[in-house]
Amino acid sequence: MSKPSVLFVCVHNAGRSQMAAGWLRHLAGDAVEVRSAGSAPADQINPAAVEAMAEVGIDITDQRPKILEPSTVQNSDVIVTMGCGDACPYYPGKRYEDWKLDDPAGKGVEAVRPIRDEIKNRIEKLLADLLPAR
Repeated sequence: MSKPSVLFVCVHNAGRSQMAAGWLRHLAGDAVEVRSAGSAPADQINPAAVEAMAEVGIDITDQRPKILEPSTVQNSDVIVTMGCGDACPYYPGKRYEDWKLDDPAGKGVEAVRPIRDEIKNRIEKLLADLLPAR
């Protein structure tokens, strides 16, 4: 069996989806293929998201916002949308989840920490479902 692939999608691919991808890479290692994209990517990752993740030992400074391509959705097993579900193409047979999370755009690190922590909780649940034997 090949490893599962997870795609995180938010509008700017600069905050929530980048933090989710960072958590999944950190917690799953090489057991899951991790992707992220945005329907309208920003120029750079949200600095408060970078700082909040650095506080828990996860470096996302090497990531860049990417445009959501239909092929990326098609090649993913699980698609997690975060506030832009309408922009994400739908393919039968894929698992879709929509996570309602506050948008960290324009917020300081104090406001981003609870979002980061909520994302971690959701990633842990997703991982337990994807890799139950871990």
